[in-house]
Amino acid sequence: MSGHSRWAQIHRQKGVADTKRGALFTRMGNAVTIAAKTGGGNPETNFRLRLAIDQAKAVNMPKDNIERAVKRGTGELAGGRIDLVTYEGFGPAGVALMVECLTDNRNRTSSAMKHLLTKHGGSLGGASSVGWLFEQKGVIRVKTISDELELELIDAGAHDIRQNAGGVAVYTAITDLQKIKERLEQRGVAVEYAELEQVAKDKKKLSDDEQAQLEKLFADLDENEDVSNYYSNADQ
Repeated sequence: MSGHSRWAQIHRQKGVADTKRGALFTRMGNAVTIAAKTGGGNPETNFRLRLAIDQAKAVNMPKDNIERAVKRGTGELAGGRIDLVTYEGFGPAGVALMVECLTDNRNRTSSAMKHLLTKHGGSLGGASSVGWLFEQKGVIRVKTISDELELELIDAGAHDIRQNAGGVAVYTAITDLQKIKERLEQRGVAVEYAELEQVAKDKKKLSDDEQAQLEKLFADLDENEDVSNYYSNADQ
């Protein structure tokens, strides 16, 4: 897997304590707000908003919370300004990292990201320092699909289909994400997650010790409420 994301957070935090669940709701709510702000408050015409709402529902975020987050994005409800900021840098063993944050205080978040990366043997880079190592793609995750359906998805435009420990990941062009997701749903396949992700073009192999160090960094990123998604080029 090229990166951890809200999908990874959803799976790890479905059974967490109430305090951590509150942090997850904040993260999901901010994602809904940004999607509504940039594309409007109708999930039927704003695919990014529909994805954000689906992910919020996946962690049992209350309906009222989701509706308030949408209204903050459309301006119907007063609320603090939320910005989407992407930080680039390096983790343990020189692993390339892209960290997407939703924040109401850029200075606070920038300081936190610098601290976390330094703490785990990495460093915060400048704009475009590692971005060229990644490519944005649609990613859909399901538990399993048949060989016949795999061929159908490739014919429909899927770029790649990979098996991993967590199930199956289907990679698409940005513009084909909605089409492929709907094709899966039409075939009765439960979609666990669908999102635009930064996918590493090439993978970096790590030793067991280096992988353990990286997982500690990921755990700290999961704990930070401002972090929405993060991606690495580690071969995991």
